[in-house]
Amino acid sequence: MLNQHLIVNLSILFDRPTGIATYAGNIIPYLKQLNPTLLTSREYPDFNCYPIASNMTPLQGKVGHFSRLLWTQFQVPKIYQQLGGTLLFSPLPEAPLGQVCRTVLMVHDLIPLRFPSLTSPLSHYFRHYAPIVLKNALHIICNSQATAKDIVDYYHIEPEKITAIPLGYDPTHFRPQTPLSQGSYFLYVGRQDPYKNLHRLIAAFAALPQRGDYQLYVVGTPDPRYSPKLLELAKSHGVQEQVKFLNYVSYQQLPSLYSGAQALVFPSLWEGFGIPALEAMACGTPVITSNISALPEVVGDAGLLVDPYSVQSITEALVTVLADSQLRLKMSRLGLERAAQLSWHTTGKKTQEVLRRYI
Repeated sequence: MLNQHLIVNLSILFDRPTGIATYAGNIIPYLKQLNPTLLTSREYPDFNCYPIASNMTPLQGKVGHFSRLLWTQFQVPKIYQQLGGTLLFSPLPEAPLGQVCRTVLMVHDLIPLRFPSLTSPLSHYFRHYAPIVLKNALHIICNSQATAKDIVDYYHIEPEKITAIPLGYDPTHFRPQTPLSQGSYFLYVGRQDPYKNLHRLIAAFAALPQRGDYQLYVVGTPDPRYSPKLLELAKSHGVQEQVKFLNYVSYQQLPSLYSGAQALVFPSLWEGFGIPALEAMACGTPVITSNISALPEVVGDAGLLVDPYSVQSITEALVTVLADSQLRLKMSRLGLERAAQLSWHTTGKKTQEVLRRYI
């Protein structure tokens, strides 16, 4: 037992966490019993830490991704040997090629394969690099049955090698609160990539009767590749005054923003999980979301499901929520009940159980 040593790669973490970084930051406390060494640029006083550079995160864009891949290939094996590692856990599907490290990896989604781009390094990575590291891994953790199915379908990996562990949220933080804004608004939280389907959401909002009485808040860091087109789209639909691009909203402000919304509208074309839907339900906010990918798994019977490829379907859901106050109350109650079934505690404990099998 004394010779077993878990190493956790936290090179992805940065100060404005989204998605993968949120997952990694929240499960770390539950790995304490395994006495791991964390590869990290941040301080974790209760853990053994191996200091690494802080310039390998999504905050540095393509340069950060490339730096992290080089570091993973050429430095991580040396660190693994130096620390006497017996298992490397990575919260994303990155690991040294070959068999130099025993690995367990987390896969959040295969969106770069579902929506490929010739200019995106992620599409090339998931097509050529990820299959190798996943086939070399001892085990793969993912966040939903939808993602598990994608791993099997795209990479032909046996299902027995995959464990789906749903993500969670912090119930002390995400709960019904005093609204941050007093207006009548719908809310979207997330990136502005095309697969997030904001172009159809804006069109659906523009088709809303009496749209002048409502606003659509779009929360997320602007992307120079896509945000200008969305601004132009809102203008072309005549809703530039109603569609508010709020940029990045702090973790502290999110619960109040969720709590004041008529509904979270999350009509993504694909999600490996969909944390905003869970966070919104935990705040008692009705959720309108897609009827495909992992989103039905997340919301259960609490959400109003739409065809994300149909503008009309999204508009009809907006109208339904606005017109039926009893439905809003029912969705709020069911959402709180559904959210209570998912927690970082459960995610962390189940992840610990998987890792313990392979250390």
